[in-house]
Amino acid sequence: MPANLTLDSLKAAIDAGEIDTVAVALIDMQGRLMGKRFHARHFLDAHDETHCCNYLLATDYEMFTVPGFASASWEKGYGDYVMRPDLTTLRRLPWAPGTALCMADLLDHHSHQPVPHAPRNVLAAQVARARAMGLEPMMATELEFFMFEESFKQLFDSGYRDLTPTARYNVDYALTETAGDEVVMRALRNGLYDAGVPVECSKGEAERGQHEINARYSDALDAADMHVLIKAATHDIARQAGRSATFMAKYHHDKVGSSSHVHQSLFRDGANAFVDAGDPLGMSALMKSYVAGQLAHASAITLFLAPNINSYKRFVTGTFAPTRAVWSVDNRTAGFRLCGEGSKAVRIECRIGGADLNPYMACAALLAAGLDGIDKGMTLDPPLTGDAYLVADAPQVPRTLGDAAAAAMGSDMLRAAFGQDVMAHYHRAALWEIEEQNRVVSDWELARGFERA
Repeated sequence: MPANLTLDSLKAAIDAGEIDTVAVALIDMQGRLMGKRFHARHFLDAHDETHCCNYLLATDYEMFTVPGFASASWEKGYGDYVMRPDLTTLRRLPWAPGTALCMADLLDHHSHQPVPHAPRNVLAAQVARARAMGLEPMMATELEFFMFEESFKQLFDSGYRDLTPTARYNVDYALTETAGDEVVMRALRNGLYDAGVPVECSKGEAERGQHEINARYSDALDAADMHVLIKAATHDIARQAGRSATFMAKYHHDKVGSSSHVHQSLFRDGANAFVDAGDPLGMSALMKSYVAGQLAHASAITLFLAPNINSYKRFVTGTFAPTRAVWSVDNRTAGFRLCGEGSKAVRIECRIGGADLNPYMACAALLAAGLDGIDKGMTLDPPLTGDAYLVADAPQVPRTLGDAAAAAMGSDMLRAAFGQDVMAHYHRAALWEIEEQNRVVSDWELARGFERA
């Protein structure tokens, strides 16, 4: 769905006193909106480009200047990138009074060529590859998150202890019991819809205080843009209500995790190219090769589906988070689930990703793997039946960030699709997270060893 403002309609809204601020946002490695807020009239005069420090693609969650990146460092002086607003993404933000938002693509300051490791550029390159094959990637992400009664500031000050979920028991699909969260969820659905994000529905999820929100199927880049807007709006609207929300893959070891399932298909000439009405499951040969490619490269692309150390805490048997990289028909125990079999909406759902993924990198990795399957004419094995958790000899989802990072760096497919420099950049980011964790003494270690060691 296109965003809901043009330059002309923005000018009219400014003249009417409806908009006074335009936020220009890039996407960082963690999938967050970063950028600047412009006085709206200045944006009208200077919407071709602005600038930002190139360290924004070389930091961790804490905005620490991580050593070891080739693209940006103290030695190189942390120079600038060009932020080029993508005016097709210009939209109102109803939950932010008087504010519009425009996504920006990152260009090299000197050559004005796309920055190769910028997440939006990585996905755009894979979309262009598909389009050169006459195919349009269509995707949707389902986002799960937890909501808490305490505000973000309260939880920060308490060290994120004693969190109180907004529900006291499992409210999966419950309507009455989730009504108390409508102060956030109704504002979220309506605000996003009015921002040009066609939200379909929200629902209670399978844990106390957990919710899911879904937006309509769209082209891959738009789907990723909507994903980050949903996360940003959730944080902002929860904050306004004095509550908090987290998209961590697993916020507590006794709770289930939060996922971001990715639904995918390829269209040709406006029709779903995954459809073959003569196939028992309705799957075209193109679809079978696409899915075979994702299965063949499942270990390598997991780095972009589960990019953090915490991501791997989610992969627990019996929690609807997959542990086996297999495909099955409408089976939520498998890493890849065939949805809409026998219909014009047939598609593949990847269930490996957590809510903490960067949607641009995740969608790009899935697309690269699927297109490789098509390029090589890969053959799809028969679907798994039954409980995938119990199939001991089935391919396993990597168990740690280190395992996933090693698999990604060892992938000829990803090096060819993304480029060696891009892979080295994200591999370094993963190693930094591991290094940081390794130096920290955890509460678990202290409680286990303080007296007994």
